[in-house]
Amino acid sequence: MPMKIRRFVRTFLFAPIVVLALAAQAAPSAHAASAAPDQVPFASRTLTMGANTYKFQVFIPKHLSRKTNPPVILFLHGIGERGTDGAQQTKNGVRLLIAQDVDNFPAVVVCPQLQPETRWTQPAVEELTLKMLDQCIAEFHGDTRRVYLTGLSLGGYGSWEMARKFPSRWAAIAPVCGGVVFPAWVGAAPEETTASEKDPYAALAQSLPAIPIWDFHGEADPTVPVSESRQIVASLLARKADIRYSEYPGVGHNSWDNAYAEPGLLPWLLSHKRAN
Repeated sequence: MPMKIRRFVRTFLFAPIVVLALAAQAAPSAHAASAAPDQVPFASRTLTMGANTYKFQVFIPKHLSRKTNPPVILFLHGIGERGTDGAQQTKNGVRLLIAQDVDNFPAVVVCPQLQPETRWTQPAVEELTLKMLDQCIAEFHGDTRRVYLTGLSLGGYGSWEMARKFPSRWAAIAPVCGGVVFPAWVGAAPEETTASEKDPYAALAQSLPAIPIWDFHGEADPTVPVSESRQIVASLLARKADIRYSEYPGVGHNSWDNAYAEPGLLPWLLSHKRAN
């Protein structure tokens, strides 16, 4: 089987794919300085584009040195954090990953915020998001070979689509409870993703080169059907992609609480580096 999985605790069979719930990997080391998620510090940044100025947040590693080139993670939030305050986007998701060892977390984390009624899959939003990422890479001398993409819910959709459109940007991606075909309540046009294709999941898989992927979803998600991840994973497996998939039994839409608490997620991300 092409999935690169060191250990797993149980196998769930869903025709036509095999869904694996990954075991927790090595526990954090004894020196890990965990923190309450709401105590993870973020710094404010702005980006001016045309006549508009946009606020966003950045996590800056405590031991950042200009002599090193830190990895950079781009985090895309969910639909409930859209706004103009420039702060709500960090209340869920990636702060749980940082909180596992906040004092030693090695990566710069860039957290843009969607404006009201916008989506990550819109070209103008993608352009703005990548400009924020590039601004932070320049400011912190980030390693362009170690740039990672993750997002939850609406940001999970954005992660899949930005990986498809800009595959040379990412060393690895970790979508959480996302998909390709938007639920009707999102109000998105099919053309924003591969949803207008005859087989949108195969079209997505065909567009992704050999980017390492770890996908997450809750089995009982009432908001974004788990079938979205299952069909994407099936299509990627058919193309022998480098794909891991964690499906959490009985977990609803907030599978990001499980995904970003995975002790193996950060080591997995950082184990990947682009060749150039």
